Amino acid sequence: MEERVDGVKLSRFKSVCVFCGSSTGKKICYSDAALDLGKELITGDTVGEVRPVASMHQRKAEMARHSDCFIALPGGYGTLEELLEVITWAQLGIHDKPVGLLNVEGYYNSLLTFIDKAVDEGFIMPSQRHIIVSAPTPTELVQKLEDYVAVHDGVVAKAKWEVEQVELNASTLHTDLAR
Repeated sequence: MEERVDGVKLSRFKSVCVFCGSSTGKKICYSDAALDLGKELITGDTVGEVRPVASMHQRKAEMARHSDCFIALPGGYGTLEELLEVITWAQLGIHDKPVGLLNVEGYYNSLLTFIDKAVDEGFIMPSQRHIIVSAPTPTELVQKLEDYVAVHDGVVAKAKWEVEQVELNASTLHTDLAR
């Protein structure tokens, strides 16, 4: 049963990680889409925090840990790198959170075509193609993210991944101490 307050359906997401470019790009539609997404997502008080971290990897891990879903706006290398990392983590079963592309005026069409080609060529499993949801407007994208159901087939179990990471970190620490 869906939860409503004053007739408005409540989102299942309490915290959303948004990846975006550090500039607004050449088209006004990109900044307009960012503002529209903000209006779609912000339904009450916003909470921000500054958390010091030791590395970029720790920064991304913290953002992923505290987010309920991920959205990529048009952006460059950094946006693409962060986006592909959370997609890979979903593919490996590290998380089952939805990953969305705000495909403003077809900005991500070439990336989606590439992913479809990777599926056709056997590099990505067809079921894993659905890790990414996309839509041209914030309203459509948020609805698709709300409806998203993760599919796990042939992925590394999250618990197994975490155990391997603990073992790896312990052996690295032991090696560092031995030096």
